[in-house]
Amino acid sequence: MTYILRYFFRSLFCLAAIVFLSSCASVPPAPTVPTDIIYSPLHEVPGARGDLYHVIGPAETAYRIAKMYDVPLEAILKANNITDPRELKIGQRLLVPSAAPLRPVIPVYSSSKWRYIVIHHSVTDSGDARSLDAIHRKRGFDRGLGYHFVIDNGTNTRVDGQIEASPRWIKQMDGAHCNIGGMNECGIGVCLVGDFTYGPPTQKQMGSLVILVNTLRKFYRIPMNHIIRHKDVPGKRTACPGDRFPWDNFKRTLKRSR
Repeated sequence: MTYILRYFFRSLFCLAAIVFLSSCASVPPAPTVPTDIIYSPLHEVPGARGDLYHVIGPAETAYRIAKMYDVPLEAILKANNITDPRELKIGQRLLVPSAAPLRPVIPVYSSSKWRYIVIHHSVTDSGDARSLDAIHRKRGFDRGLGYHFVIDNGTNTRVDGQIEASPRWIKQMDGAHCNIGGMNECGIGVCLVGDFTYGPPTQKQMGSLVILVNTLRKFYRIPMNHIIRHKDVPGKRTACPGDRFPWDNFKRTLKRSR
């Protein structure tokens, strides 16, 4: 009897420990999908078509750029005399013929690790994924850009509200955006370009943020209370994403769009 009781209490203790410690390591199973699915929440964006130049950012491919502007891949390759799309380089200018207005193209992958979405600001007036990647490399980030997504503000040749997926997201790597609470391992880092200490994001940035966060939270089954600001992470001393970030309005908009 003593042995049975000892076994029972030991099992009960282990179960309680598992429940208590479950955070980033315990998640509900994600939907099974192909690993290279491209999800576009907006099928069409109204506006006239026209030729334009697109500067290639980190992890961007000709295929993804074609989806962003609703242009056949073959048309982009022909317009730029490209025979092997794998030879594209970051910073290269691509002519996109008869491009439609830019639309969000958000890659999602089957994974059980993502449990939080953490919102940041870049604390820079201008920027994009490429420039932030350079900043992070200078700070010693061997794998470059620490965020998983960047939402542009219309500077550095980028469209206001453009969503850029970083190499860390494309490769499903841990982030380098919050070094406490396990958020690099289980939190999707989203950075809006700008310094929201003194002013708010643009309306187009906020619109894109709602699209991005809703896409991610629905696909990965992330609860609303796991969508947090950088400064909300327990133990993190920061004001990020700034006092002028319209957090309450953002969360209300998310809840209305459930």
